[in-house]
Order: sequence, then structure tokens, then C-alpha cells
Amino acid sequence: MMKNKFGGGGGMAGMGGGMDIQKIMKEAQKMQDSLLQIQDNLGNEEVEGTSGGGLVKVKATGKHLLKSVSISPDAVDLEDLETLEDLVLAAVNDAINKANALASDRMNDVTGGLNIPGMNNLF
Repeated sequence: MMKNKFGGGGGMAGMGGGMDIQKIMKEAQKMQDSLLQIQDNLGNEEVEGTSGGGLVKVKATGKHLLKSVSISPDAVDLEDLETLEDLVLAAVNDAINKANALASDRMNDVTGGLNIPGMNNLF
């Protein structure tokens, strides 16, 4: 058998001794199961986005589904509805950003901060 430049023979045996493919696959499956569980749980967790110092509040799930919108009467000026629209938009964007941060935190709990390609699109 011909030795490769690292001193080992060809094939899987020459890949460095302690590499256990079955163990790696088992850990990958465990991580995938955990991530799917997190994805399911995010639908039950809520975040709140606010704007205008709390004049507008939006609640959403960790899966970006809006649950409620609360608008203080102090935010309503019939002469200036554009400001109210901006406040609602800002509160929704705040809730979405918080939902993204929540999903990222939950994923990091499983992945240990390891950046796995395609994981950002799960939530």
C-alpha cells in the first residue's frame, strides 16, 4: 500500500486515528433534533417591540407572527397620521429584530456559536 504525504496509508484508515464517523453522525443528528425542537418552541415564545418611548407596542412570536398591536391614545394625532404609521413600523421592526436575536440565542445554545451554513434561514 502506498503511503500518503502524511505518513498514513490511503483510505479512511489514514484520516488521523480518532475520527469516528458514526459518532460524528450521531452528534449531528442530535444537534438537528435539538434545532428542530428550538424551532417549534419559538412559536410559543413572545417578544415585544416598542417605539415612541412605549407609545406603540407590538408583540410577536419567535417565528415572526404578530400577536398584538397596542397604540397609546397619546400617539394618535389625526392631523399627523404619518408619524403614527412610522411608530407602528418601527415597533414591528423592533419586534422582528428581537425575534431574530431570540432565535439566534437559542441556536447558539445548541451549536455553541458555531456558524453552520444554512442555519440562519431556519427561523
